[in-house]
Amino acid sequence: MLAENRVRLGLGANWPQFALLVVVNAFVGALVGLERTVLPLLAEAEFGLASRSAALAFLVSFGVVKAMANLFAGRLSDRLGRKRMLVLGWLVGLPVPLLIIVAPSWGWIVFANVLLGVNQGLCWSTTVIMKIDLVGPKQRGLAMGINEFAGYVAVALSALLSGYLAAAYGLRPAPFVPGLAFAALGLVLSAFFVRETRGHARLEAGGAPAGQMSFAQVLLLTSWKDRALFAASQAGLVNNLNDGMVWGLLPIYFAARGLRLEQVALISAAYPGVWGLSQLVTGALSDRWGRKWLIAAGMWVQAGGILLFVIGQAFAVWLAGAVLLGLGTALVYPTLLAAVSDVAHPDWRASAVGVYRLWRDGGYAVGALAAGLLADALGTPAAIGAIGGLTFLSGVVVAVVMYETLGRRR
Repeated sequence: MLAENRVRLGLGANWPQFALLVVVNAFVGALVGLERTVLPLLAEAEFGLASRSAALAFLVSFGVVKAMANLFAGRLSDRLGRKRMLVLGWLVGLPVPLLIIVAPSWGWIVFANVLLGVNQGLCWSTTVIMKIDLVGPKQRGLAMGINEFAGYVAVALSALLSGYLAAAYGLRPAPFVPGLAFAALGLVLSAFFVRETRGHARLEAGGAPAGQMSFAQVLLLTSWKDRALFAASQAGLVNNLNDGMVWGLLPIYFAARGLRLEQVALISAAYPGVWGLSQLVTGALSDRWGRKWLIAAGMWVQAGGILLFVIGQAFAVWLAGAVLLGLGTALVYPTLLAAVSDVAHPDWRASAVGVYRLWRDGGYAVGALAAGLLADALGTPAAIGAIGGLTFLSGVVVAVVMYETLGRRR
């Protein structure tokens, strides 16, 4: 009882645990960032996969499994606690770098990405939920901006590191050796230093009963019945659909256009780097300006960045496209999470975040399949252009369908 009385909401009151969770999420991002430059090139160079659809199988497995892990992470963290899900995610992620290092066939890479999907779904979802628990209703945008900043700056730095290690020492094993340390440190911090945050969610919910909400009801409400949650879910799906295309196709596309590996690594790192850094600003802005129009604008800026990949003929133009894509994603990513948290009641918020992230990270699988099939059938530029058009259309859906959610639960 005394412990419950000591629970307080707000970033200032909980900054030590919040900061620790920021560090943990940086390790989550760093683990997946190792793949963004090197793995698509590994498919061709070491395993001889000429088909884009076959080469992107690792991303399909990652997207499907991560989407399902998000769903279960949200629901089970409501029932069993946040910390247990976080530790479980790191235990599953521990063997991923080693499997990639020793893989004798592409099937091992695909299996490693199944485990990586579980790791990313459980760990990233749980750090999101725990930060939302800690800060309460007034600083959600800022909290999500800081969370995604840490994760995606780590993705960028890790992608850059792996690219330079690959250029200096080859595609394996050097680029994936740092992943062994990332996974071990993430597990140690989560198991021994992170504290449970369900008590903060209970404190926020006090005096505002949610009523009975089954998992099926939360799934339907988040996916379709509520206009804002539907708009957020489809925007999240399309956002990660184009991210899957960037991850799986662009390294191969730029290498075929004559760029050196270091230049490919710089473009691969610039996109999540701008994305990560900008979220420190965009998340906080959404707490002041609102969610809806930042999301719509972000989808349109992303579409502009993707267009530059298609029409560009030089490294500088492609780099500018990566910067635009990163800026657009920064406008969208923390704002979508904050919007879902605005609408969802604290009693079922983790489940709603899990459903939203199911749709969002399902975009990786959809994007990889669509990009691979379109690239095989029509060529890589056509595949990139089609996904850019879909991204623009998603912004239109947000503008027409979504209502403003800021302040809804204050």
